[in-house]
Amino acid sequence: MKSKFAITCVAFGALLGSTVVASAEEPSYASQTTTFVKDSAITTMVKTKLASEHITSLEQIHVDTDTNGVVWLTGSARTQEAVDKAVSVARETDRVTAVHSDIKVKSSD
Repeated sequence: MKSKFAITCVAFGALLGSTVVASAEEPSYASQTTTFVKDSAITTMVKTKLASEHITSLEQIHVDTDTNGVVWLTGSARTQEAVDKAVSVARETDRVTAVHSDIKVKSSD
C-alpha cells in the first residue's frame, strides 16, 4: 500500500511540474503561484522518497520547502540514524538547495 501512495505522490508531482513548465509568460501576480507549485513539488518528492525508504523509526516527519528550495524537516524519530537518513534523503532530492533539520530523537522512556 505504501508503494501505491508513493507512486501517486510522484504522479501528482509530475503533473504539477508539467503545469509550471507549460506556462510561458506569466503576469507578475502569477510568479508567486509558480513558486508555491515548485516548492510543493519539492516537498512532495521528499515525502515520497522518505515513504519509499520504509524508515520504521521515523515517528512523524513534517516537510516544508521555502521559496529558495530549502527543505525544513521537523518532527520526531526513534533513533539518530533515522534522523540522519531522513536528512540524507532530503539532500539527495532534485532542486533541494539546503536542508535544515529540527527532528528530535524521542527517548525510550
